[in-house]
Amino acid sequence: MSYMARTLGCRGMRVVAVPHTLRGDKGRYGAVMFELYGPQQTHWLNYLRTLYVSNDGGKWVFGQSGEPLPFEKLDRYQARRLRDRFTFDMLKEYLHHLGLSPFEEDFYLPQGAPAWLVEKTGTFVPAQTEYTLAQARQDF
Repeated sequence: MSYMARTLGCRGMRVVAVPHTLRGDKGRYGAVMFELYGPQQTHWLNYLRTLYVSNDGGKWVFGQSGEPLPFEKLDRYQARRLRDRFTFDMLKEYLHHLGLSPFEEDFYLPQGAPAWLVEKTGTFVPAQTEYTLAQARQDF
């Protein structure tokens, strides 16, 4: 996303919303993440703003960097429980302020508007293994 934002000269975004379903050795570690990239190089990968709360191997972590956006609920980032500092509902609200609603089906079929589908094919790293959705679901 960083590369695309620089190359196209626009802002780009990465959004992650994974419910925490890990029970024993089955399920997934949860995460809510928001990354906003700009076209200009910054201190790291042209990030403008990042927010995240995620379960990092059994321990919840919260982080942020960059200049807060005007609509952010900064007081929430002080919540005692890390998982409450940046929630899925907050992510949806922040995206709504940016004119986006990616968790609603009709968002992907805009009436009369052009649309692009970007798909990654192949691995990022040659030694990395990729799985189909069916193969991944076998383990969960």
